[in-house]
Amino acid sequence: MDNVKKFIKNIYSMLVRPELKFLPGNLAFFLVLSIIPIIVLTGFICSTINLSLDSVINIINRFFPEGVANILISFVNGEGLNLTIGVSMILGFVLASNGPHSIIITSNTLYGIKHSNYLSRRIKALLLTILILLLFIFIILVLAFGNSIMQFIVSVKMLSSISDIIYKVYFLIKWPLGILIVYIMVKLIYTIAPDENIPSKYNTRGSVFTTALLSIVTLGYSYYVTNFNNYNIFYGSLTNIVILMLWIYILSYILVLGMTINVHDYEMSEDYNKNK
Repeated sequence: MDNVKKFIKNIYSMLVRPELKFLPGNLAFFLVLSIIPIIVLTGFICSTINLSLDSVINIINRFFPEGVANILISFVNGEGLNLTIGVSMILGFVLASNGPHSIIITSNTLYGIKHSNYLSRRIKALLLTILILLLFIFIILVLAFGNSIMQFIVSVKMLSSISDIIYKVYFLIKWPLGILIVYIMVKLIYTIAPDENIPSKYNTRGSVFTTALLSIVTLGYSYYVTNFNNYNIFYGSLTNIVILMLWIYILSYILVLGMTINVHDYEMSEDYNKNK
């Protein structure tokens, strides 16, 4: 009973930390900002290698209001990548890196680490942006909508004879393998963020916590989007993007909370006391 009370007290002390009041929203905002350059780049790649674009277009129509979707679809349909679009994409990713840059600053502050020079932090922020985007894309494509995507893949005539086997194998390994990949990526993000080396053992509990909650929230989001068709009565055509943004905010909050758990474990360790 005492251990339960202590655990609840520790979680509460983390929830009231100042960084949890602004960092998740900051990270979520810049991640959402990076969605457009990612979709434009995806559409350009698909059009270049002559892949079917129907699934990409369906996703855009599902998550974006009609006006925004029409603009994005014009790029997806292969109208080309010009200098203006290229510059916009680069600026989009640079702006998106402000979220991970905040994570670096917060990590250094929480761990009591001296900041490295600005250029090094910005380069690291771009690397973290790529890692976090890959994490979120993996969660969306595999954990959230993997079943629908796999059903589309196995529906191809060439795979029709073994489609049942492929889908069953995928269904069996999806969550175990997906959770393992998410854990590795989350721990890598937590390890890279501070400007000094923090022993990996202090990143384990927060990584496990984050992976578990990301998986649970994603499972709930996938079920909600798949099974509820009347949730657009409140926001009309903006409903899907509102729900997507809310989901990204929750994932960002969990990511930051996991980091504070790692910091708490480090603060309670002998290594932290020795360094102080």
